[in-house]
Amino acid sequence: MNASEDAVRVVTFYEGSAPDDRGRFLDDVLHFNDTELEQYHDYIQWLFPTLQRSAYNPTAPILNASAVDMFHERHDLQTALRRSLSRMLTFYSLEWAQGSIVRATSFAMHRSWLTLENHNHLRLTRILTSLRLLGDDYAAQALFRCLTEIEADERSNGANGISQSTLKFWTEAAQTAPMR
Repeated sequence: MNASEDAVRVVTFYEGSAPDDRGRFLDDVLHFNDTELEQYHDYIQWLFPTLQRSAYNPTAPILNASAVDMFHERHDLQTALRRSLSRMLTFYSLEWAQGSIVRATSFAMHRSWLTLENHNHLRLTRILTSLRLLGDDYAAQALFRCLTEIEADERSNGANGISQSTLKFWTEAAQTAPMR
């Protein structure tokens, strides 16, 4: 795939007019239950594309300037991106509250992703990176603040499920200048 074809694939997937490389449309993925979100590893690159080709899912599209511009300019794509974020927040037992992302009341029961070297830490890095690139810096910063609060609470309670290297990746993802 070339960058131009990738841009079309990302946008048409987010428009809901074309499936991912497994035949799933955006709404199909957003309706995965939590077990499916944990079990499947090939959807996150579609929900949150970045500039880097995924080693795990090399057929997933990557962003280019054209796709980034479309997300910045089109309200429908931004709305779909927020839907993707909302689904993943629910998966992590996080939620929007008064303009911030916070722990949901169910958070204490859904802490399985708070273990060292958990693949969800990589997913969260991807989400932060993609949000920034695609024009939702507000959401990226809200998520980053929530994640750093969780990490600080975990550390103060003697838990070390979030490594310092993971925290560094999240910080870099939240602070890296967007493409535009």
